[in-house]
Amino acid sequence: MNHFLMCEPKFFEVRYVINPWMEGNLGRVDRELAQRQWENLHGIVARLASVSLIETVAGLPDMTFTANAGLVHVGEDGKKQCIVSSFRHAERQPEARFFETFFSAHGYRVQHLAPDTIFEGAGDALFDSQGRLWVGSGIRSDSHALGEIIDVLRVEAMGLELINPHWYHLDTAFCPLPQGQALAYDKAFSRKSVEILKHAFGENIIWVSEQDARNFACNAINIGQRIILHRASPELKSALAQRGFEVIEADVSEFLKAGGACKCLTLEI
Repeated sequence: MNHFLMCEPKFFEVRYVINPWMEGNLGRVDRELAQRQWENLHGIVARLASVSLIETVAGLPDMTFTANAGLVHVGEDGKKQCIVSSFRHAERQPEARFFETFFSAHGYRVQHLAPDTIFEGAGDALFDSQGRLWVGSGIRSDSHALGEIIDVLRVEAMGLELINPHWYHLDTAFCPLPQGQALAYDKAFSRKSVEILKHAFGENIIWVSEQDARNFACNAINIGQRIILHRASPELKSALAQRGFEVIEADVSEFLKAGGACKCLTLEI
């Protein structure tokens, strides 16, 4: 059974600007609505998977985006490891010690990359259905994190370069799906990275429109044949239905003001 980590948005707000989505949204979050939206998403995920919660911390409004807690890997021997994130922006850096405490208390071997390496966890590192790890860099995480992750986890991994600050994490522009399929937004990536994805996935990749990308359709939670996302166009819903997927929309508009959606609010552990 899938298992996810979430964090209630008790202290969620836009109180600083560290990505373009936050610009113009300082102090504009409806916190009661954000709480209701989070509870709705939590309910959807909890019906399909198990959910653990980490206690939120005052002064850390983005801690609710648990996708950035770290990169979790369970080996063939069942041993659980987590590379805890090292955040680029000072505003989020204090989150790391709370996430490290959580993983240590839940039986994970906590790992760290080099002290000067920026790596923002499962926001920038996603496993596909074949077990390959895709690692994004260029906006938040450092490109050299790729080699360090390979050394720590001993996994096959491929690097992708992000070039558009609106899609600052890999999980805002790329979502691996079952049976070797994926969603992606081409304008988030360098030309070389687009070619890498085309070569790896071929006809199994769905390239989303700018409208869908701006609605964070790639920032989706995948549980079996179900895809949970903020919003998808009729065209994208049809394309996914033809491939056997059920789309579940969960309005998280208040969280879009901070640059995150459904996937950002969860971490598969």
